Amino acid sequence: MHIHFGFDIVCEFPAATPLILLLHTRPSFTSSLLRPQILRNSAGLPVDPFVDPFGNLATRMLAPAGSLRLHLDSLCEVSGEPDEIDPGASQGNVARLPVWTYRYLLPSRYCESDRLSGFAWAQFGSVPAGWARVQAVVDYVHNHLSFAYPLARPHRTAYEAWLERTGVCRDFAHLSIALCRALNIPARYTTGYLGDIGVPPVPDPMDFSAWFEVYLGKRWYTFDPRHNARRIGRIVMAYGRDAADCALITSFGPHTLSKFHVVTEEVGVPAPRALAYA
Repeated sequence: MHIHFGFDIVCEFPAATPLILLLHTRPSFTSSLLRPQILRNSAGLPVDPFVDPFGNLATRMLAPAGSLRLHLDSLCEVSGEPDEIDPGASQGNVARLPVWTYRYLLPSRYCESDRLSGFAWAQFGSVPAGWARVQAVVDYVHNHLSFAYPLARPHRTAYEAWLERTGVCRDFAHLSIALCRALNIPARYTTGYLGDIGVPPVPDPMDFSAWFEVYLGKRWYTFDPRHNARRIGRIVMAYGRDAADCALITSFGPHTLSKFHVVTEEVGVPAPRALAYA
C-alpha cells in the first residue's frame, strides 16, 4: 500500500523565536519512504537536525519575526495490514522488565497514574493480566470519554479528562496510558499520521493523530482508544511519555497558527504529484 502524506503549516511570530520541531517520521521508518522527506521553510532558514532522547528525529531552527511556512510532502509504502492483535500477549513482571521501559511506568506531566491507581485496580484488577486487561482499559476509555474538538484544551491531563469525560485523541491516549501505568503495564504516547484508510471518511478536517503503545511480552503493541478499532496505515512520527515529549512544534516564545493543512491518503502507482510549494 502507498500513502501520500505531508502538511502545510503557517505560524506567525512576534519576534525571532527558537523552535524544536518533531515533523519527520521516526528514523526507523526511513526505509519505507518512496519520496525524500524534506522539511521546507519559507524563509530558507538553516536547520539543525538531531535525535532526541526518545529516538525521534527532531529539528532545531530559529524562526524570524513574522510569518513562517513549514511544508513537507512525501510518499511511503506500508504493509496495508491492520494493527496486530495478540490476545495471548502476556504482562511482564515489573522486576524483570527491561530497565529502559521503566520511564513508561512512572507518572508524567499529562499522565498522573498515581492519582488514578486506586480506581485502576478497583476497575480492572479482576481482569486477566496482559492483553485482556489493556483491552478492558481501552474499552473503558473509549466509552467514558466523548470526543469533542470544541472542548479541547492544550493543558488537560489524564485525570482531568477522566473527571470531565471529554477530550480529543491525545486525551484518550493520556487516560489510557495513565491507567495502564497504574496497573504496572509500560505505556508510551505515540503521535503520527492516521488517514481514513479502510474506514468510512469523517467530515472533520484531516489532522495528525495520537494513540498509544503498551509493552507486553517482549515487544510493543498499538492500541487506539479514540477509535477502539484496528486501523490501517499508521505512520509514526514520535514516541514519548506523553504529549509534552511529542509536541510537533515547541516554540520558546509566543506564536499563532494561521494555516494548518495535513494530508494522509492511500494512492495508486504511479505516485501522485507532490503538493505544490512556492
